[in-house]
Amino acid sequence: MASSGYGDASQKIDYVFKVVLIGDSAVGKSQILARFARNEFSLDSKATIGVEFQTRTLVIQHKSVKAQIWDTAGQERYRAVTSAYYRGAVGAMLVYDITKRQTFDHIPRWLEELRAHADRNIVIILIGNKTDLEDQRAVPTEDAKEFAQKEGLFFLETSALEATNVGDAFSTVLTEIFNIVNKKNLAADENQSNGNPASLAGKKILVPGPGQVIPEKKACCRS
Repeated sequence: MASSGYGDASQKIDYVFKVVLIGDSAVGKSQILARFARNEFSLDSKATIGVEFQTRTLVIQHKSVKAQIWDTAGQERYRAVTSAYYRGAVGAMLVYDITKRQTFDHIPRWLEELRAHADRNIVIILIGNKTDLEDQRAVPTEDAKEFAQKEGLFFLETSALEATNVGDAFSTVLTEIFNIVNKKNLAADENQSNGNPASLAGKKILVPGPGQVIPEKKACCRS
């Protein structure tokens, strides 16, 4: 798993992974990013205009991995950024607000857009944010878990406010990407040692099979 440190700016970077945050406006995408990248949370956060990104360096299996996290506005008028926004992304976080059913009902549309613009093998996690508002819950954990299993997504519920599971969500995506890239590199090395040219070494990301999700004990943590 990834270490929890924020990394040293001078350290050698072994990998850079681009991860995109998508979902309706006001579900907490920017707060999730701020919590992960800077361990901050702002109660008066303003809507994102266009696209922003932040980085954080982690150590995964003794390798330095820079996560480049892109955050975009969820409003319709900014949807034109899609193709450039998704280009090169190897991970995606689909975020909804557990207190607003409509934001969860829109997830299939966001997933369809993601799969239309991004690499078909992108690693995806479904995130139900704002578990600190449990008394206002409108989306049962089981509904989200069932959807994630059907679509072959990882799944976690988070609270950016209370920092619940935010680090785990990013670590899950980044570690999965790291493991897949490593397997591809090992396969490429083996092909070369057998006299075969490497095929797409480190360029393609393979996604876990349908139904592979976060273990149940993590999927329904209550803040």
